[in-house]
Amino acid sequence: MLKSARKQSSASKQSKDPEGRMPLVEHLRELRNRMVKSLLAVLPLMVLALFFAKDIIEFVTDPVPQCTSELEAAAQEGRCAVLSQVGLTSPFTTFIKVSLITALVGAAPVWLYQMWAFLAPGLHNKEKKYALSTVAFGTPLFLTGAYLAYWVLPHAVPVLLSFSIDGSTNYITADDMIDISVKLTLAFGLAFQLPLILTLLNLGGVLSGRRMLSWWRGMVLGISIFAALVTPTDPLSMLVLALPIIGLYFAATAFALFNDRRKAKADPDTDLDDDEASDIDLTPSTIGGVSEVEGDDGRHGNANGTDRHRGGLDDAT
Repeated sequence: MLKSARKQSSASKQSKDPEGRMPLVEHLRELRNRMVKSLLAVLPLMVLALFFAKDIIEFVTDPVPQCTSELEAAAQEGRCAVLSQVGLTSPFTTFIKVSLITALVGAAPVWLYQMWAFLAPGLHNKEKKYALSTVAFGTPLFLTGAYLAYWVLPHAVPVLLSFSIDGSTNYITADDMIDISVKLTLAFGLAFQLPLILTLLNLGGVLSGRRMLSWWRGMVLGISIFAALVTPTDPLSMLVLALPIIGLYFAATAFALFNDRRKAKADPDTDLDDDEASDIDLTPSTIGGVSEVEGDDGRHGNANGTDRHRGGLDDAT
């Protein structure tokens, strides 16, 4: 029985569709297996992160200028805050949240690979190449944005606290700092994906370099407004986010213009609309002489099928 079962499993593996096609039930079963493998990678890291959760929380809350008491906060006129945790279960939930986020980040190579392994069989070779290129360029761009967010946060917190009312005391919880750190990191990291998205649209023929260049005023204004909304009111933080994205936008535009010029040289009709006729070459060309062919009976005739021995008449005449 075991041998027959092994033979059937090996036969099913050998009969797998090379293009990745399978029934819906098989797709759901594979999705379940991929999710289980990802979960098995996250859970051990989450348990391990629980032992270092306190250190991670201290690292996240380090940008907060802390006051030792309410009297010191009042004397500092709101330039520092009292770090607090409200509620009986708040320390425990904070530990769980920090451990889960740390585990998701640490296990990212595993669950990203499982996601790729699930999607890759349904992609063509060209689509796979684009997907791998996206990951190769998107990862360092995201990490660059995350690093800028880490640099901006210590400068942003004092600026936000400077708006406090005189004589008031600010209470900042660890959950607040974790939330703002995650949001700022995601905002910076995803914002740095803009040039990559524009480049992919150009490679796919959806967006031309000329159109991207014509948008530069609106893009500069939009990026500046986005940076002002995402970052605190500190002008330095806004410039730290806006200037690199604007530079990357113009770099993507330059790449798109170069790519369009390269495609135009390879295909002169690439810029034509779907309902626009291309130029037809009407230059006359010379036709070579008539070649002789040998019939089934061994007699020679010309390419038009007439027999020179029969005066150019075919069998029908």
